[in-house]
Amino acid sequence: MLADERREAILRAVERQGSITVKALAQEMGVSAVTLRQDVRELAGQGLLTRVHGGARALAPAPAAAEAPAAAPSPAAEKYAVGLVVPPGGYYYAEVIRGVQEAARTLGVRVVLAVSGESLADNKAQVRQLMADGISSLLLMLHPGLHPLDETEEWLSTLEVPAVLVERRAGIQAGRLEQVASDHAYGAALAVRHLASLGHDRVALVARVESPNTALLSVGYAEAVRAIGLRPGPEYRIVTNGDAAAADARFDEIVRAVQSGEVRAALVHNDIDAIALVGILRARGLRVPEDLALVTYDDEVAEMSEVPLTAVAPPKQAVGAWALDLAVRRLSDPGKPLAEILLRPELRVRASCGAARRTNT
Repeated sequence: MLADERREAILRAVERQGSITVKALAQEMGVSAVTLRQDVRELAGQGLLTRVHGGARALAPAPAAAEAPAAAPSPAAEKYAVGLVVPPGGYYYAEVIRGVQEAARTLGVRVVLAVSGESLADNKAQVRQLMADGISSLLLMLHPGLHPLDETEEWLSTLEVPAVLVERRAGIQAGRLEQVASDHAYGAALAVRHLASLGHDRVALVARVESPNTALLSVGYAEAVRAIGLRPGPEYRIVTNGDAAAADARFDEIVRAVQSGEVRAALVHNDIDAIALVGILRARGLRVPEDLALVTYDDEVAEMSEVPLTAVAPPKQAVGAWALDLAVRRLSDPGKPLAEILLRPELRVRASCGAARRTNT
């Protein structure tokens, strides 16, 4: 099943039954529990259901109008409406959206969400509609595969309202854009330095081809390897098609390198791939962290792995909050200098890197 089909099936089941358990629904649908948990997490992030331990339930009915306290009107809410354009799917975006939501409540700004398609034409259409609806500014988390790049940047330079790129970077051809993003290169270097501090002189990088962050991770990884003086490690690119069934084949080369002792430490992007790799290694008689010290990049579901995963966590909610704050500042004072903000990820140490074991010995 495609991701959209799975999520639609989950919503139908919740509507029909009131609540569901991930384990039972995963068996019924013939998909893995890990995949279904992530679907539930994303649907909850979009406000479509409520996560509970082991499953999900329908949203509680909204209180009657008479029961709700009357809120004082916000001057900012009357003045500013900000459009937020995000790509379809992907658990990464839900946390950024949540950060925008929280900031909107604090600032008293109305945010209008639009989900774009995969083409430049789709993104243009969404922006035209938002502008026709009277939005004052744009937060753009464009689809990572938009091509050609020069046409995308040319379009961005023609926008008639202030705009902030969110978790995206653009060149000078994009015009008067502001930008807020996680410093993914720094995050990758953070992971490499941590593994080196545990005695590893060679670190592999495993990353998804389609991720917009992979190129930046590769830059940070390479810079850290050079700066520390490590032996250059292999870089593996994982090609996915949304189907977990082919996971073993995707990771075969990495597993062989671990079996031979060629690879003893790795940074893996993202959590789902890292969790899959832990399971495949175990099935082949290999252990994490004893045979492979592992750090994942994202920290969405890293702690849920059989071996809790040490993770680099980009500040997704903070990115969303900073983006909306920039938009409001620009609307309040159009003459301010344009800003480009990079927020640094943090390292969360758990069991998969071997740090706890090392401390105890």
